[in-house]
Amino acid sequence: MDRLVNTVRPYAWGSVTAIPELLGTAPTGEPQAEMWMGAHPGAPSRIDRGSGPVSLAEVIDADPETELGPDTVRAFGPRLPFLLKLLAAGSPLSLQVHPDLAQAKEGFADEERRGVPIDAGHRNYKDANHKPELICALTPFDGLCGFRHPAQAADLLEGLGVDDLKPYVDILRASPEEAALREVLTAVLSAEHHAIAKTVERTAVAADQLAAKGGPHADAYAACAVLAHHFPGDPGVLAAMLLNHVQLQPGEALFLGAGIPHAYISGLGVELMANSDNVLRCGLTPKHVDVPELLRVVRFEAGDAGVLRPEDVDGEEIYETPIDEFRLSRFVVAPGAAPRPLVSRTPQILLCTAGTVQLRGGDAELTLAPGESAFARAGEHLTLSGEGTLFRATVVA
Repeated sequence: MDRLVNTVRPYAWGSVTAIPELLGTAPTGEPQAEMWMGAHPGAPSRIDRGSGPVSLAEVIDADPETELGPDTVRAFGPRLPFLLKLLAAGSPLSLQVHPDLAQAKEGFADEERRGVPIDAGHRNYKDANHKPELICALTPFDGLCGFRHPAQAADLLEGLGVDDLKPYVDILRASPEEAALREVLTAVLSAEHHAIAKTVERTAVAADQLAAKGGPHADAYAACAVLAHHFPGDPGVLAAMLLNHVQLQPGEALFLGAGIPHAYISGLGVELMANSDNVLRCGLTPKHVDVPELLRVVRFEAGDAGVLRPEDVDGEEIYETPIDEFRLSRFVVAPGAAPRPLVSRTPQILLCTAGTVQLRGGDAELTLAPGESAFARAGEHLTLSGEGTLFRATVVA
């Protein structure tokens, strides 16, 4: 096993305090948005096996069968198929969706064929992989996930009392579910900029007033006001009103599959995803929004957000998802509990988020404090003890 030295990404939306508080370090005064754990080429973790620090990506490239195990290599190729993160949202992230595997392969090949530079601002597909992801709250966590039923979205918009929104309300009430959601999202994202900005401004004022009054939609209106504060005039504020507003409690999670529109508003969480950079944005961003491609990828399916709670399997709390690139689980280690085995045919990244835990393998021992993590190669026999909370990222293969 190897202790990981990880990179913190300073994206503008990051919290200034959340990750430093977890790590027990002083804030730098700059946003600290994500801490990456894994072998993603954008910011691979580093390990030291006696000859000095080296990238985990380089270690895996040198001997993928040993590091990842034959099952992982056979299923996903000679690379770590997941990326684990600490995510700390101090302000809202962009409203976005991710393509499925077929869409990612097709879109990447098309942009490669057309010679679109990989770092171009209007490039949609950075790679040929899909990007399902899971976010598990460590603190109360505010977000948006999936479409509301059209009738519920109509009630929410109508309650604002903004005349500009009436055409959207009428569509949501009169059309079949998929057609209604598609038509309203298309209209919002394709509207003339000045006109939609005025509508967003009126919507934000009304939402702020209604949030202060309380009532059944107060939390959703408050979220709308927050989004408009950070992104004044952005049509993504209206698009967000079509989505389920979700407030996760610590330990609860969301799975974001292909085509599901979502955004994170605030909070600290553990995020686990397939190893991809493919994001199609719907709004709440100054970055490129490719409306036709977005509409091709979005799944216009309404339903609740599907909050996940872990299932306990012999003391391991597992967050079940329908994909194989990753699995997230959690151990809450009680003081004095007998050491428990942590063995897997696939690679593991182990992250402590509370207390102090000890990992032992052969003659080696690592102590992890909050925010510290370790990599274990496939088949490595470890035991876990101590008093604290440990998250485990593995491959289902």
